[in-house]
Amino acid sequence: MPICRRSAIRRALLLAVVAFVPGLLHASQPRSPGNQPTGQNARTRIDDQGDVALERVKRAVSKARASAPPSPILPTKADAAAQRRAFEGISGRKQDPAMANRVKADVAAARKALAIERETASRRIAQALGLEQPEEAALAGVVSGNGANQWVPLLFVSSSMPVETLRTYAGQLERARGVMTFRGMPGGMRQVGPMAQLSAAILRRDPGCEGPACAMRDVQLIVDPLVFQQHRVTQVPALAMVPGDPTRPYCERDEASPRAAHLVLGDAALSGLLEEYGRLGGKAEVQDALAHTARR
Repeated sequence: MPICRRSAIRRALLLAVVAFVPGLLHASQPRSPGNQPTGQNARTRIDDQGDVALERVKRAVSKARASAPPSPILPTKADAAAQRRAFEGISGRKQDPAMANRVKADVAAARKALAIERETASRRIAQALGLEQPEEAALAGVVSGNGANQWVPLLFVSSSMPVETLRTYAGQLERARGVMTFRGMPGGMRQVGPMAQLSAAILRRDPGCEGPACAMRDVQLIVDPLVFQQHRVTQVPALAMVPGDPTRPYCERDEASPRAAHLVLGDAALSGLLEEYGRLGGKAEVQDALAHTARR
């Protein structure tokens, strides 16, 4: 390395100086009258010894440079072959069955714990609002799932919409067995109370009813910003027909989850949104929903 090379050169210089100093001191000493004169001959001798010492230094430096190890050179470009070998080695590593079983067990335990937390949260919300079992079940539908339908009408809405409009859509979704989804909760994700109150106001069959004995609509409300992002919804209300269950927890979904083939925008009745979806090419998807909506 460069540090070792400089150290070798420095040692060579030091040895040459040590060898040169005694001769220089000897040449600079005054001579007796019987010896050689201390004039021009002394200076010549000093110059000769200096040349000899300089040659020694040059030879030492050259020897040190020749024996020093070369400096490491880092590659400027990535080696494609080395990268390929590295990825092949990672992908070809031996799988540990015990580790895979532990992962499966941890996932199952996490799902079970999530279900318990959902039930506990819905119970606490119901207790805080003084609700009984019918309304508590409706509030639990905010996070619970129902995968009975193959194609589920998913209506994108916002808490900024009028409550009467949301109540109308809730009645239509109840017949179509659909789901109402919000991007977020009023007051922020850390405040559950405002969302619970809004849900109760939307789901009550009688808007003038107060208290725990009020009858509630059988409609699921979910808060899911990811489904808004997946369907690129920037305007509400909007309708999508989702294959499968759109109320599954986040841990059971990924970017490859099925999504709607079309998206219908417009402030219209649910039946009109379904008919428009069918005209876009989703007649088979909305057939059951339209049949349920037509029933009174």
